[in-house]
Amino acid sequence: MKVLVVEDERDISDSICQYLANEEFLCEAAYDYHSAMEKIHLYEYVCIILDITLPNGSGLDILKQLKDMQKAEGVIIISARNSLDDKIAGLKSGADDYLVKPFHLPELSARVAAIIRRRLFEGKNYITLDKLVLDIFKKTLKLDDIDIPLTRKEYELLLYFISNKNKVVTKESIVEHLWGSEMDLADSYNFIYSHIKNLRKKLIQAGSPDYIKVVYGMGYKFSIH
Repeated sequence: MKVLVVEDERDISDSICQYLANEEFLCEAAYDYHSAMEKIHLYEYVCIILDITLPNGSGLDILKQLKDMQKAEGVIIISARNSLDDKIAGLKSGADDYLVKPFHLPELSARVAAIIRRRLFEGKNYITLDKLVLDIFKKTLKLDDIDIPLTRKEYELLLYFISNKNKVVTKESIVEHLWGSEMDLADSYNFIYSHIKNLRKKLIQAGSPDYIKVVYGMGYKFSIH
């Protein structure tokens, strides 16, 4: 799950990114208004952690742009401003949550996870597909109460497929989701084929149907009815 951290104080940004990476989120950073908007135009994120006060612009202006673009990202405002008026302004502008600095990183991580569950999975901690049970909080997969061990990338890939079930997803969108803007798309397809092959193999060997279908010339579809 890919998160964008928009924060001009690099120490704070680095701390957030490092902590969320340990929680198995893929983090990208933007340190000013213009670089944040460039990333938002180019890429999709499940959540944006957004400071209000930025060089060259305001976080509230970014919220307005997100709304105008009809982007689906969840947004958590992080700000040193603790007044009720600031919180109301942020939430009315489209933010999902508001966290006052200084804050504890575990709390931020929990709020990010809550937004993802609410936006993508109707607030559920568990996703059940036939006999498969995916625990979003623990990041585990079971079939008939038997654990199916997944690597981090396999888990992220499965979660991405499930959140787009019965939709065709392109190889490019999978690469962006798993590696973000740091991965050269032209050189990444071998990695994609390998991860998908290994994920399918683990599911089938555990007794699961082969949900992942190749849509030739387009990408893949996680088919379930």
